[in-house]
Amino acid sequence: MDIKLLLTTFGMVFLAELGDKTQLATFCLSAECNSKLMVFLGSAGALVLSSLIAVMFGEAISRVIPPVFIKMGAGVFFLVVGVWTLYSAIRTG
Repeated sequence: MDIKLLLTTFGMVFLAELGDKTQLATFCLSAECNSKLMVFLGSAGALVLSSLIAVMFGEAISRVIPPVFIKMGAGVFFLVVGVWTLYSAIRTG
């Protein structure tokens, strides 16, 4: 088992999810219901399933597209979304 890869993945996903809309939705659900365990299990299961889909899709795509281009595409996507979000905030503010 590659413990360094495990810890790196854990750290990246954990930091990316802090303050994320998914975490805020889970926060709101747990605030308004009595079954905290069910909220936890539901949100944890959803994160596990979405991670499984990402791993499977990433593995399949990397057979066709080199990983460097996937990383570049993801970077461009995040830049475009960031610029669009900034533009929208300035336009409405």
